[in-house]
Amino acid sequence: MRIDGKVVLITGASDGIGAACAAEFAAAGARLSLTARSAEGLARAGGASALITAGDLTLEETRRRAVERTLERFGVIDVLINDAGVGVYGQSWNASMDDVRQMMELNFFALLGMIQLVTPHMRPRKSGMIVNVGSIGGKIPLPWMTLYSASKYAVTALTEGLRMELRGDGVKTLLVCPGYVATGFQQHVRAGSAPDSVVRARRMAIGPAQCAHAIRRGVEREARTILAPKSGWLLVAAARLFPWLVEARMAKMNGTA
Repeated sequence: MRIDGKVVLITGASDGIGAACAAEFAAAGARLSLTARSAEGLARAGGASALITAGDLTLEETRRRAVERTLERFGVIDVLINDAGVGVYGQSWNASMDDVRQMMELNFFALLGMIQLVTPHMRPRKSGMIVNVGSIGGKIPLPWMTLYSASKYAVTALTEGLRMELRGDGVKTLLVCPGYVATGFQQHVRAGSAPDSVVRARRMAIGPAQCAHAIRRGVEREARTILAPKSGWLLVAAARLFPWLVEARMAKMNGTA
C-alpha cells in the first residue's frame, strides 16, 4: 500500500505510539484524522492540517463522531490505527473489577466499536487496512499485568479472526505487538505499578518513533503481524518451544518465584 494521499484515522493519537504514528504517516504523505481525550495533545501531534476529534473513545458518541467527521472531510478512510489503550498492573485474583471493566472498555470494546464503524465503508471499496495495536503481552502472558495481557490476547484473536472474515473483501488487518516502548504508559495505568525488575528491563526500551516506523512499514508491506522490536519474535519462539523456562523467568521478574 502506498501511504501518500491515504486517509489514516488514528485513535490514542495525543501521545506515545499514536502521536508518533501521526508524525510518521504525515511524513509519508498521509491525510490524518486523529482522536483521543486531549485536544491539546492532538493539536501537537497533528499540526494544523490534521482533523482532530477530542473525546472519550469508550463512548459510542465519540467513536461515531470521529468516523463521521473523517468521512465528511475526506470522503474515505483507508487505514484505521487502533492505538488507544490503558493498563492495569497487579494480580488478577485480587484486582478491582471496576478497573478491569474500564480497561476492557478501552482496550477491546472501543477498538471493536471503531472497527464496526469503519469496516462498512471499506468493504464496498474492496480496499483498506485495520491496524490493531496489541502487545507482546498478547502473545506471552505478563504475570505483572495478567489482565492487560488478557485484553491484548482478545485483540490478537479479534485481529486474526477479522482477517479471515474479510479475506474476500479486500480489507487487510495488521496486528502490532510492541514490546518495551518508552512512552507514558506507566503513568496512565488504571491501577498498580510495575515490579522493579520490569522497570529496570525497560531501560532497553525502543522509542515510540521506532515503533511507528515499523507500523508504517507494516502497512506498506500489508504485513499480518509485526513485533517491535523484532527481537520480540525470539521471546515468542522461546515461549512456544520452552514454555517452562519462559514462565519461570517471567515469574521471577514478577517476584513470585
